Amino acid sequence: MKTIFVLFTLFLLFSGCVKNNPDPAWLEINTFTLVNNPSGNVAGELTQNFTDAWVYVDSKLMGVFELPVKIPVLMEGVKKVQIFPTVRNNGISATKKIYPFTSAYEVEVDLVKNATITLNPVTQYFSNVKFTILDFEDANLGFEDSPSSLANITASNDPSVIQSFNGNSFGRVTLTEAMNTWISATNLDENLPRNGAEVYLEMDYYTTNDFVTGVLGINSDGVAENPNVQINAQDESTVQWKKIYIELKTIVSGSTSADYFEHSFEAILGEGKTSTQINIDNIKVVYF
Repeated sequence: MKTIFVLFTLFLLFSGCVKNNPDPAWLEINTFTLVNNPSGNVAGELTQNFTDAWVYVDSKLMGVFELPVKIPVLMEGVKKVQIFPTVRNNGISATKKIYPFTSAYEVEVDLVKNATITLNPVTQYFSNVKFTILDFEDANLGFEDSPSSLANITASNDPSVIQSFNGNSFGRVTLTEAMNTWISATNLDENLPRNGAEVYLEMDYYTTNDFVTGVLGINSDGVAENPNVQINAQDESTVQWKKIYIELKTIVSGSTSADYFEHSFEAILGEGKTSTQINIDNIKVVYF
């Protein structure tokens, strides 16, 4: 009886809140479009995976939403809407972070009860963002396979895999029972910002084998290996190009003795498999 009374009380409170609240205006927000910044550095292929957004109306947080979405707003009149491109940090859906290198979409709208305003948000990299880009369009792929690696990365233009954002080619590693390991790193000699500065690795991938990305901190005394994020194999029947945003700030800022950095990649042929492929493209190291 006590439980029924509590539930009935909650029902009355909820009903009262609904009855006393005005009808909302509605914001219908479609997915983001990423465009070139005309005054910024060359950003390479504009692939993106801004699946979510932080949404503010008159500086009040409405919430974090997966796009597209339609949300109620209990406000009226002309208001400023801000929509921030949001990534799933390190590919983890529970960790949604405003991407620090791209601009918010801002617009003034006139909110009217029961009316819907449709927004098509557009974003661009800030003009002072810096990039290191590996797109596999040059003879120098930007990778150096380890002497102990049995498989190698090469450029491919396989018509069954290539898409418009791949340009003329992408990077491919084929793992077999005879060539069952891949160990490689970039040869960029990057001097990345530290002291808590934001640094990300963006990458498009199409893979039927797990592989691990990491950061190498290098100085005259040797190499410090920092394995970071594992990218999981996709099912062969549904494999497709995806994009990931990998945060490097903690590793880079913590590598106080490193003179420069490289990005490592490692894979072992998946258990029970005889042949797999790792395809990657549009690798970008992004920082201010």
